[in-house]
Amino acid sequence: MEAEYVRGHLGTMILAVLAAGPAHGYGIGAELKRRSEEQLEVLEGSLYPALHRLEEAGWVDSKWETQEGRRRRSYSLTADGKDELLERAAKWTAFQAFMSSLLEAAGA
Repeated sequence: MEAEYVRGHLGTMILAVLAAGPAHGYGIGAELKRRSEEQLEVLEGSLYPALHRLEEAGWVDSKWETQEGRRRRSYSLTADGKDELLERAAKWTAFQAFMSSLLEAAGA
């Protein structure tokens, strides 16, 4: 998947994954890879800064957990995060409709 299509949308992708329930960072990355049919691999250097930005905005909450003897951070969507995801989804749907109309008119 081309980076230009991902750029600017990683936050929305993370919010969409977390809508299904809490997950740790590795699990979020793995789910994005699974949902993209192995076309998208988000590196830690992009994933964790995006998670921190979402947390600072109040859209994601996190807590430390211990699972199988390992301590890891679990992330979950807040109520404001759910609202933000719905708003982003509406904007994406409008953009998608615009692009489809534009490309159809161009014969593409």
